[in-house]
Amino acid sequence: MRIAIINPTFTAAAYDNSFYNFFRKYKDVSGDRLVTDDLTLLSNSVPSKSKQQSAVDFLTKHLANSKTAYNVTVLSDADIHNGLIFSLDGHAAKINAYDILVLFHSEYVTQQHYQNVKTFVANGGTLFVLDGNVFYAEVKYDKVAGTVTLVKGHGWEFDGKSARRSIGERWANETSQWMGSNYLCYSCKIAFGNNPFHYSHHEEQYITNPNVKIIQDYEAVVADYGAVSNPKIATYELNYANGKVIVMGLYSSDIIEDAEFVTFIDKLLADVG
Repeated sequence: MRIAIINPTFTAAAYDNSFYNFFRKYKDVSGDRLVTDDLTLLSNSVPSKSKQQSAVDFLTKHLANSKTAYNVTVLSDADIHNGLIFSLDGHAAKINAYDILVLFHSEYVTQQHYQNVKTFVANGGTLFVLDGNVFYAEVKYDKVAGTVTLVKGHGWEFDGKSARRSIGERWANETSQWMGSNYLCYSCKIAFGNNPFHYSHHEEQYITNPNVKIIQDYEAVVADYGAVSNPKIATYELNYANGKVIVMGLYSSDIIEDAEFVTFIDKLLADVG
């Protein structure tokens, strides 16, 4: 079983004294007003490590030491952008180089990254989405400079000369169709009626596709968020084309070392095998 774990380094760049400094400074901007100052904050160098580094390292070590014969590789966002989840040698079409992809907090990705992951699933691969708030905003990757720049999402769009207010989740409808859920909220209050992993609200996905198969319903109750009524947060699976998506629904980085949660992941992986 070939597993690739994706280290979300593009997202790490956005959070590293960069995009969010801009978002905070211009939080009161509305309408069609153009912002032409502080635009350097919307680009940043891509680090070699992410904020989920410890979670990535823990899961990599756990799977590598498992009794199951997992062949584990850690890839960066740049690797996904460049198509290294495919084996192109001698093939006209993209052939999956792995059986399973594991995503953590991949909030900021390029269009090519997004499409490559979707193609991987369509080809017959299995995508595990461990964290909430994935595929939320589009960035542009400069391979030579080693930087990412905001394009669209998280309430803004940037054309290189000015920034203006825009959509929240970049591919919301498309993601709902093939992945089955969308990002819910951060600052709202959520209680979980079923909480086997002793999880505390952070950032979660809520189900937006009626065709999902629920594996574990966390019986979430959102107290102060009117944008979505009765959101369902659950671990689920969804078939897409020739492959499958398994979404935890939770921000699993926070509980990745919980013994019961690790057992749960092991069972889900075993079922895929």
